[in-house]
Amino acid sequence: MEPKKINLEEYVHAGEGANGESFFHREDPTIMLKLYNPSTPAESAIKEYETSLKAYQAGLPVPKPGDLVTDGLRTGIRFERIPGKISFSRAVGNNPEKVEEFARRFARLCLKLHSTHLDTSEFMDIKEVNHELLSENPFLSEEEKQRIGAFIDAAPGADTPCHGDLQFSNAVISSDGREFFIDLGDLAYGHPWFDLGMVLFTCVYDPEDFIQETFHMEKKTALDFWHYFVKEYFGEDADPAVIERLLRPYAGLKVLLVEHYAGAPAPQFHDLLDSIQK
Repeated sequence: MEPKKINLEEYVHAGEGANGESFFHREDPTIMLKLYNPSTPAESAIKEYETSLKAYQAGLPVPKPGDLVTDGLRTGIRFERIPGKISFSRAVGNNPEKVEEFARRFARLCLKLHSTHLDTSEFMDIKEVNHELLSENPFLSEEEKQRIGAFIDAAPGADTPCHGDLQFSNAVISSDGREFFIDLGDLAYGHPWFDLGMVLFTCVYDPEDFIQETFHMEKKTALDFWHYFVKEYFGEDADPAVIERLLRPYAGLKVLLVEHYAGAPAPQFHDLLDSIQK
């Protein structure tokens, strides 16, 4: 797939994240451009573009992808711009008194995602995704890999979407109240527990300074978010502590994703990996 050449002077910088930058078109308010960092292989952009297109065609609540592009140095994707978008994490950070409202809203959006059935021939199995992350991880022993691999194999399956990096920065609200998932490069199909492990990881296990810097809120607010998320997703009678114990091994699997993107071990989270049993 050959990306289309663009002139970056036609765009204005809008923001940046861990993997790249976003831009708005100077003249066309319907276009948003996402450019990956120069060090990121073009294959990553191609994967996200293809997955985003399939997700949109499957009717998932995601931005409409346009085309694959390059500025000559970086590869990226043009999307239909979401007017006035704000992430759930930023919305909570700006309005911590509304944490229950946004947590429940995010949970309902996740329930909508996890109740959709996919053509599994069009997407990867989330178990396969985790096996790939496990096999390429250089920081674990062979015995640890065998134990974690057996857990992945024994986990329940499903034909419903798994975002792959389901946390409250990867879902946004438009100025007219519509909701979308973004950053779909890891989208696959499988049991929702694989996704919910990341919600747990983000809200409960990420350290306070990281939550403050990345998600713009206090750790206590993130913990409150988890509490209300559980009540909306699993039912008012659900005990967040019980749900945490259920999902802790799936949060442990997210350590594989953390170490993949960091390119370094994350020993501060290896107690989560130790919770994964055969």
